[in-house]
Amino acid sequence: MGRLDGKTAFVTGAAGGLGRDISLAFADEGAVVGMADINADLLREAVAGMPPGKALPFVCDVSDRAAVFKAIDGFARSAGRLDVLVNNAVYFHYGLLPDMAEDIVDKMLDVGLKGTLWSLQAATPHLIAAGGGSVINLSSVAVSFSIKTAAVYTCIKGAIDALTRQQAVELGRHGIRVNALAPGPVATPGSNSVIDEQGWESRRSRTPLGRLATGTEIGAAAVFLASDDARSIAGVTLKIDAAITVAGP
Repeated sequence: MGRLDGKTAFVTGAAGGLGRDISLAFADEGAVVGMADINADLLREAVAGMPPGKALPFVCDVSDRAAVFKAIDGFARSAGRLDVLVNNAVYFHYGLLPDMAEDIVDKMLDVGLKGTLWSLQAATPHLIAAGGGSVINLSSVAVSFSIKTAAVYTCIKGAIDALTRQQAVELGRHGIRVNALAPGPVATPGSNSVIDEQGWESRRSRTPLGRLATGTEIGAAAVFLASDDARSIAGVTLKIDAAITVAGP
């Protein structure tokens, strides 16, 4: 038996990187997964790589509130219920704060923060109807120490941490557990496009464990938080970073 047998999960930003890893981990543990992403071609490819019958695709821009409601309502209707929401979608742009153009800041906030709010708004009634469930927000170790050229990204992830704690209390009475995952550096297609092997080695050398987390490990942590094994865990941001944050930047 899988740890998520009989459960359903909706994952945003699911076509690549950690969203894809989390979706696959959920499906391998028995869940039916609604995979949402703005990139239709990449989403089609990601769904094709999932276990048969375990994934439903939703082309969706999470910055569009109406589109988010349509996707989550549609998934809950098709799957029969909603047990887990994973807020993973994000838009990255690094730069010094004085140089950040307004349209870039707006897009980062619209996807990374407002997209999370819209998903929570849409999912909460379905989670309540299911008798409770799990929300997993994606935070970052950027909240724990200063990362150069990441002011806007850090603001967003700091807000996600605060929202996680607030929603854990607000939704706890409905049996809904709200937690966050804060990965350290993880080699994904997106991060590999801006970090070379020397950069990865530098990050690896700064971790007390001498290694970096993998997407598979992030997926396993998400499975744990989504499963009944974590039924007494709420309001927590779980760092998966080989202790890099407690060691210091």
